[in-house]
Amino acid sequence: MAKEKNNLEVMRHSLSHVLAMAVLDMFPEGKLAIGPAIDNGFYYDFDLPRTLIPEDLPLLEKKMKHIVKQNLKFERQDVPITEALKIAKKANQPYKTELIKDLEKAGNTPNSRGKKSVSFYKTGEFIDLCEGPHVDSTNKLGIFKLSHTAGAYWKGDEKNKMLQRIYAYAFETQQELDEYLKNLEEARNRDHKKIGQALDLFSFHAEAPGSAFWHPKGMIIWNELESLGKSVRKKYGNEEIQTPILAKNTLWKTSGHWDHYKEDMFHFKVEKETYVLKPMDCPFNIKIYQEKLRSYRDLPVRYTEIGRVLRNEKSGQLNGLFRVRHITQDDAHIFCTKEQVESEIETLIKMVKEYYKIFDIKPQFYFSTRPDNFMGEKKDWDKAEKNLENALRKEKISYETKENDGAFYGPKIDIDIEDALGRKWQLATIQLDFQLPERFGLEYIAENGSKKTPVMIHAAIFGSLERFIGILTEHYNGNFPLWLAPVQVKVIPVSEKFEKFARGVESELKNADLRVELDDSDESVGKKIRNAEMQKIPYMLVLGEKEVKSKKIAVRSRKNGDLGQIDTKKLIEKLTKEIKEKE
Repeated sequence: MAKEKNNLEVMRHSLSHVLAMAVLDMFPEGKLAIGPAIDNGFYYDFDLPRTLIPEDLPLLEKKMKHIVKQNLKFERQDVPITEALKIAKKANQPYKTELIKDLEKAGNTPNSRGKKSVSFYKTGEFIDLCEGPHVDSTNKLGIFKLSHTAGAYWKGDEKNKMLQRIYAYAFETQQELDEYLKNLEEARNRDHKKIGQALDLFSFHAEAPGSAFWHPKGMIIWNELESLGKSVRKKYGNEEIQTPILAKNTLWKTSGHWDHYKEDMFHFKVEKETYVLKPMDCPFNIKIYQEKLRSYRDLPVRYTEIGRVLRNEKSGQLNGLFRVRHITQDDAHIFCTKEQVESEIETLIKMVKEYYKIFDIKPQFYFSTRPDNFMGEKKDWDKAEKNLENALRKEKISYETKENDGAFYGPKIDIDIEDALGRKWQLATIQLDFQLPERFGLEYIAENGSKKTPVMIHAAIFGSLERFIGILTEHYNGNFPLWLAPVQVKVIPVSEKFEKFARGVESELKNADLRVELDDSDESVGKKIRNAEMQKIPYMLVLGEKEVKSKKIAVRSRKNGDLGQIDTKKLIEKLTKEIKEKE
């Protein structure tokens, strides 16, 4: 049965058919691939006689609007597979023919009424293979705008032909579209790659694709976040460890990753052995757990690690700090009894709330239940799912349930955040794991003297530090709060004759552990202030004759403008308090 779709998704998918109609009107010999609805719009993939150019999009958009005005019906037709193949071949649509054959082989069809038929949708003279549903007619379609084109391999396989994909935005009202386009422009302005370069935080180089080069100012942000994470985890009883970056593939064969994840791992031969650059930390944490016999009194064992991992992401998917090959995780692995699961999950939820409150970011929780391909005993899954739900309720968490969306080795809680532009990001994960402890033969001595297998909990709060910093950079638009700002104070002498006084102020602030820069350039005061503003520095101290005489400092705040003259000691107290409270 076709899964339920919301009205907006139905409208967007219906518009993708209208786009296909417009493209075939412009290129009658064009070949159709697929055209799904996506977040904020839709796309359609085509095999066309020439490469599309930007000037084509307004023409196609005009054709689409003309089609919409005709009030054409979307009419479903259920067709036997043998007849469907004839229709696709007659229309000279090889990609549709291949899809029908795939459905036939799989024993699945879009039509729930019988395995030997598929559904088409007819709109005017246009007909397309589709499971639907669709709107009743084109006059019920909303507002749309074609955005851009891109290359896309057929079925996402780089061995297949490269097709041309046309993307579009679609909403129910013009106001919603306008608001989205405005946010899109704001997102471009907030691009972390541009901000990172402008603020001298990090860079990317062709010699090391998918890896960020962290500059001194970027490392300040990194170290502050790492320090925060470590302090919170220590508070909740986690012990820090560090494990190697390299291991023989025998470790990954035991874990099961070699069979299921090999293509995403960097591996190579050394002295007739195959070595792997680790793509995740869990097997390494397990090796430390195995170092000694554990009693129920020793549990839970909570390991935390700033884990450097490497994954062979496809080059076309790499995107600044958001998608990298060299990943740094604030990882944790907890080994506990089944009876301890619920309290450990409660503690992890407390940690998540504490972390994100600091950034004025509200987390959104999703609980994922047992999938169809689960491994292990159903009774263990039932108890684990109950534990997770109980923990969420005890912490008074509002959450959504994702049925059958857990990993095959255990249920999980995913945590999303929403940034300043309303964009959602999936970051933290709390994941139960019954399988790895079994695969590695982990044990502890129970109270009755028997040997039992512990439960393993995977937990990452920031997720990837690289990705989290990328998100924060765009969330704050480079205006990092004082505690995170690489340069917290810029000292600006009005002229050269006030530099001595300025250096004294600089020294006093540095002695108070504030991050300070002095601008002793030959630029005008106005230019110095503008430069400091461009560098998004939280506080500027403008020092001239009045300040020398009064022994007070003229303070300018990035957030609140001129604050007047303040005594140096009081300024230090103010800034120190703001940093401590992480406002």
